[in-house]
Amino acid sequence: MERRRVLIIAYYWPPSGGSGVQRWLKFTKYLRDFGWEPVIYTPANPEYMALDNSLQSEIPEGVQVVKREILEPYSIYRALTGKKKGEIKPGFINSGGGASLFIRSNLFVPDPKCLWIYPSRRFLKKWLRDNPVDAIVSTGPPHSMHLIAKGVAKSLRIPWIADFRDPWTKMFTFKYMKYSAPVKALHSMLERRVVRGADVVLTVTSTIARELEEVRIGSAAGKGGEADRLKVPVITNGYDPADFPEGTTKLDKEFSITYTGLFVKSQNPVILWGILSKWVKQDPDFASVLKIRLVGHTDGTILQSIEEAELTPYLERIDYMSHDKVTELQSSSQLLLLSGGLEPESRGILTGKFFEYLAARRPIIGFGPKGGDMDIALGESEGGAMFDYDDERGARRWLEDRYAEYLAGGIPPADGNIENYSRRELTRRLALILDEITRK
Repeated sequence: MERRRVLIIAYYWPPSGGSGVQRWLKFTKYLRDFGWEPVIYTPANPEYMALDNSLQSEIPEGVQVVKREILEPYSIYRALTGKKKGEIKPGFINSGGGASLFIRSNLFVPDPKCLWIYPSRRFLKKWLRDNPVDAIVSTGPPHSMHLIAKGVAKSLRIPWIADFRDPWTKMFTFKYMKYSAPVKALHSMLERRVVRGADVVLTVTSTIARELEEVRIGSAAGKGGEADRLKVPVITNGYDPADFPEGTTKLDKEFSITYTGLFVKSQNPVILWGILSKWVKQDPDFASVLKIRLVGHTDGTILQSIEEAELTPYLERIDYMSHDKVTELQSSSQLLLLSGGLEPESRGILTGKFFEYLAARRPIIGFGPKGGDMDIALGESEGGAMFDYDDERGARRWLEDRYAEYLAGGIPPADGNIENYSRRELTRRLALILDEITRK
């Protein structure tokens, strides 16, 4: 049977590393199983936070990847600072504040990829007439990808799914970006046009879905069937069983607590560092086996907190490693650290690494808002426990229980039901949505 074709507009694509690439790389890996042939549109010369060439092997053989040059403002930044390609770290502009943040926020809307919107629209309108597809997907952030898809889908009358891996105006960083009032209004207008213009708006958590529904339903609220039609479906991120082969990884000998991925200031679990600091001073045996492992870009404030807690001797830092090596470390760690964030908006965050943590089958100690999406998912999956950022007593008791298990012969794996989060199952649900919008 001939497969239908879906064009996926994505900024992050191998050899990009990091979490932004995983969602649609994994969908691409399994879409053919459900009658869809993915075609990728991505920049030829993007600015990546990290490179991971190992991900190239996950792209199915024969998948068409269309690449076009992108002009980004980072070249100006480098000219002013003398930095070379590849030296820009996450948040390099908004962490500095001042003039650079104001320029980034108010001249490049909705994001620094905006200069790619109109060239991409022109190219794709012409390219698609010779290479037709049955549906278009855009995934953001960066939300410029949605604006590309909107112009193309409307012009060529192609069904379009707008996938939000993170919120737009409800993202917790939005309030720190020093947007002027007119630019804030412009963001809200663009968000409305995308959310109401797409045939389907898709996202990763129930909280984000509710926020997008408020924008999407708008004047349709109270109109029964029309409002129901405009509801936002949720397809979470997930894990790929192929990344976690059974019985191949030995547990660390140390009492290891591992965090993988980008670790930003608003996620700093200061209470954990305090618990561990007191513990190593009171118990030399515990101090002799403790290992804190941070894999990925870690904000300096977090490292400073660890230093102030006198935990640096127990710290292993790995700036970046390939995804296959990361999953090995996740599986070998005694415990996995999850930190959802101090911001109120973090209630709706359910990071991709959460599902990889579940697949690693190691107990998770999480910090974040109780009742949020991550807390609910962690409880349902029986993968570990979530604590408020000020719950020292509860977190200490949970860690002591795990340490007792460690001394008694080993911390048992977390064996909750996680099959519904497999990437293949999630892709099946995506294919059903694609089938639905192309039948109309």
